[in-house]
Amino acid sequence: MFHFEINVEKLELAASKLRAVSHPMRIAVLDLLSQEQKLSVTEIYKALNIKQATASHHLNILKSKNILVSKREGKKIFYSLRNHSLTDIIECINRCNDN
Repeated sequence: MFHFEINVEKLELAASKLRAVSHPMRIAVLDLLSQEQKLSVTEIYKALNIKQATASHHLNILKSKNILVSKREGKKIFYSLRNHSLTDIIECINRCNDN
């Protein structure tokens, strides 16, 4: 019989991150940041053609789940991906939808 131990804490963390990226606009943010090293809030909301408040809302959700990191440079805040693992998952899902 096969036996393995389930780490519920790790599963909850993974589910929490997946819920955070389960919004189309947040997927768009991740896709945009996967193509650039870092982007300011202004660059993000202009590229996605959304309001600044909307962009900030989605960025804060992604940052709170440790998916994005932010760094202040002068008056601007720049966002970047903590790592590219989630964008790999999104790319995989997109490839599955191509069939």
